[in-house]
Amino acid sequence: MMKSTPNIKRVVLTLFFLVSIGTLPVFAQTIVSGLVTDADTKETLVGVNILVKGKVIGTITDLDGNFSLNVNQPFPFILVFSMVGYQTIELKLDSAPSEVLDIKMEEQFMLGQEVVVSASRVEENILQSPVSIEKMDILAIRDTPSDSYYKSIANLKGVDVTSSSINFQIINARGFNSTGNTRFVQLTDGMDTQAPALNFPIGNLNGPSELDVESLEFIPGAASALYGPNAFNGILLVNSKNAFEYQGLSAFYKQGFNHFNGREGEPSSPKPMYEGSIRYAKAFNDKFAFKVNASFMKATDWYGTDQTDLNVATQGDLPFNPGANRIHVFGDEVSNNIGLLKNVGAIQQQANALGLGGYLNSLPDQLVSRTGYDERFLVDYGAKNFKVNTGLYWRLNDRAELSYSLNYGAGTSVYTGAQRYSLRNFEISQHKLELRGSNFFLRAYTTRENSGESYIADLTGVNINSMWKDNSSWFGGYGIAYMGALAQQGVAPGQPGTSQQQATAHQAARDFADTGRIMPGTPEFENASQEVRSNFIPQGSLFNDQSSMYMLEGQYDFSNEIEVIDLQVGGSYRVYDLNSNGTIFADVEGNDITISEFGAYAQAGKRVLNDKLKLMASLRYDKNENFDGQFSPRVSGVFTEKNHNFRFAYQTGFRMPTTQGQHIDLNVVSARLIGGLPYYREKYDIFNNAFTLASVESYVEKVGSGVSPVSPEATSLLVPATESDFPELRPEQVQSFEVGYKSLLNNNNIMIDFAYYYNVYNDFITQNAVRKAPGPVYPIPANGDQLAINAVNAPSLLTPVTTPGQENTFQTYTNFTGSEVKAHGMALGMTFNLPSNFTLSGNYNFNKLLTGPTEGFLNDFNTPEHKGNITFGNRRITKNLGFNVAMRSQSAFRWESSFARGEVPAVTTVDAQVSYKVSSMKSIFKLGGSNITNNRYFLNFGGPTIGAIYYLSITFDELLR
Repeated sequence: MMKSTPNIKRVVLTLFFLVSIGTLPVFAQTIVSGLVTDADTKETLVGVNILVKGKVIGTITDLDGNFSLNVNQPFPFILVFSMVGYQTIELKLDSAPSEVLDIKMEEQFMLGQEVVVSASRVEENILQSPVSIEKMDILAIRDTPSDSYYKSIANLKGVDVTSSSINFQIINARGFNSTGNTRFVQLTDGMDTQAPALNFPIGNLNGPSELDVESLEFIPGAASALYGPNAFNGILLVNSKNAFEYQGLSAFYKQGFNHFNGREGEPSSPKPMYEGSIRYAKAFNDKFAFKVNASFMKATDWYGTDQTDLNVATQGDLPFNPGANRIHVFGDEVSNNIGLLKNVGAIQQQANALGLGGYLNSLPDQLVSRTGYDERFLVDYGAKNFKVNTGLYWRLNDRAELSYSLNYGAGTSVYTGAQRYSLRNFEISQHKLELRGSNFFLRAYTTRENSGESYIADLTGVNINSMWKDNSSWFGGYGIAYMGALAQQGVAPGQPGTSQQQATAHQAARDFADTGRIMPGTPEFENASQEVRSNFIPQGSLFNDQSSMYMLEGQYDFSNEIEVIDLQVGGSYRVYDLNSNGTIFADVEGNDITISEFGAYAQAGKRVLNDKLKLMASLRYDKNENFDGQFSPRVSGVFTEKNHNFRFAYQTGFRMPTTQGQHIDLNVVSARLIGGLPYYREKYDIFNNAFTLASVESYVEKVGSGVSPVSPEATSLLVPATESDFPELRPEQVQSFEVGYKSLLNNNNIMIDFAYYYNVYNDFITQNAVRKAPGPVYPIPANGDQLAINAVNAPSLLTPVTTPGQENTFQTYTNFTGSEVKAHGMALGMTFNLPSNFTLSGNYNFNKLLTGPTEGFLNDFNTPEHKGNITFGNRRITKNLGFNVAMRSQSAFRWESSFARGEVPAVTTVDAQVSYKVSSMKSIFKLGGSNITNNRYFLNFGGPTIGAIYYLSITFDELLR
């Protein structure tokens, strides 16, 4: 495919030049100066933002509360004075003031005064947002009891959070959660934070530190009408601090500990955690500004220790399972039906030479797996994260600002996908060039990733075993030793023996086959592991990915030109340049893979009925080069009667199949995962002599119960896989209906927010799998010939072949088209402003899948039906002392993914912190903990076990009051 990068660069530079030409008019200069103080305490206020309304020009108060602002604009104009924790003041100036302005600001105690942007892409009061929305401001971020502000998002109404690592959290809303959430969009300062090769947000691994975050805005539900593909279940906006408005030096250090009361396989004593960051911003003459923000964290990651057997159905009546495939044990994914060994010539000759030929028919149709290695020996648990966020800003005039931003992140983490991935020394960077005014923006950015030394933990275990002894030798030795053990126990040749005799034989066979095995902790193991992790997939387990994404987007607000309605239009163009060098995609040399897509939208709004009813409608069109175009309409309304706000919204959303959904071509040990485009199905001929994996699992379970693998009682369970069962991949759509109510009561000291949604999904994107036999298999054989053919081919279905290039199991992306998938839910939140500055808030969330995909398709709703949060705090018990406590509780639920399927137990956790401000040091000390009761839990089946974190932090801010 044609490379688009040079063309994008030329287009971007041309557009920026043309737009900047229209931003150059200059008016007579007016100097406005003044003093800002606290209306109650009379203290001067430092760092107050002063902006010209509708323009980009502004300044802040200095260390003495003074300000001076040069305004190149004719009178009249409005100055806006704002500061977190204070009521915003708008001051209209009809002429140049004759004296210094004296501004007195009052503290803000009322609820529901926040201004949000994400819901409609224009500023509006949070009470009158057309959809459900949550916001965290600077004070909420500073006072969070969680060990990081990003984890505290879990306390917001409608949020679901799961975790793959101590520094890798994944956010979702309204069902269909996953450890790699491709249904959710996260924007940091307007930049999509998805990794190009993964297509989902990477948490806060390259986002701003706590020192540089101004606010978070969270919208649950479909947002494709404004934000395009994959804004399907929700969107999170992370807004960093403006370099003009937040100047000076600030620093942060946190010392923590985790791994208290470690269980078997975990650290036996607490482990230290470190995090530090520093930020500096400076403006020059209110025209130029820059900021630099750097942070680093290091911790011992949470361990994966789950020994649950995913192959328990193959155990039969044995006291243990010789074919066990345990969740956090790697290498045991390789298995074989030892009954097939009786047909191998080399085994026959060896058995006869040892006088065991009569026991060939004693080999059972039993699945046996190789001995694996615990995850702790294969995964790098040295979690770390280094981030740099910088920006350069130039106010061309009062109407436009040009900026360059860099977000860079590197480190080590663990990700749970189809396998467990050790993300070691990865890098991801984003570069953005943006031209912005009060009524428009034009931005271009690129996201570039480098997999560094990242590798597949599962494949590492498999390859270490293979380096020591190949699979044919290991299983052959197992079979010979098994027959010998039966003979030693006096079992008659050709007889299976009792269950206990079989169990003894299996143990003896494994001991023999594992003789001389490379053991963890030895130099041989470390050398083998290093060799495997140094070779690229498929020879080793190392990724070699340097994929990129390029994005150009813009928006213009016509509100100043058109008075009848509020009108905004915008568009975007995106290109993915996949470059995994064959370790994820089929992008080997000579087969470059790029994916391009574009979109455009328009939104119109109008107030009627004496401004009591705000109506909005929007329409977006998006086109991906591999799929038909998609329209996404949205209609909403908000009716306001005093403090009561009633809202409704109908909107559609869609998500394009991900880059992996389209092009992945990766051996994940248990199967080969392939893209859903026709090319990959044809490449592997996946429907020839193939059966649905769901039916194969039923067949394996029947054989495990003692039925012959050739018996029609077993083979009749097999269902041939056809193209109609695996529709050609296409975008998924959702129709979302939402109603809500938000109100302020009791003199604005109580806020209530309620939302109900009903979602209908069509062409639901999921995964399905097949297993191929080497030849025909007849589920219900019609004659002896077909029965004889089954005897040769059917038993091969009992075992997944894992050798790269010889796989017999294929998992592919497809759509569930049998019927609509439906889900609904509600969320209720209440916040109380209590006397003496105490605040109590809580929320309850209900989500339920009404109709899901049929058996065989991945049913990954992965969301607790009931979940709630309660937060109680006071940031100013005394002048310097504050505290905050948050409790989260959720019900048990079913988790399904391509990695593992099982139950996630119910859990309740408590976070708490106490903070103390030392004004003379311009610092705040905070002592706290996450999950302070050390309740051990996991958030996804197959994820790590999480415990308590206790910490002490200090934050220094040059402008701290």
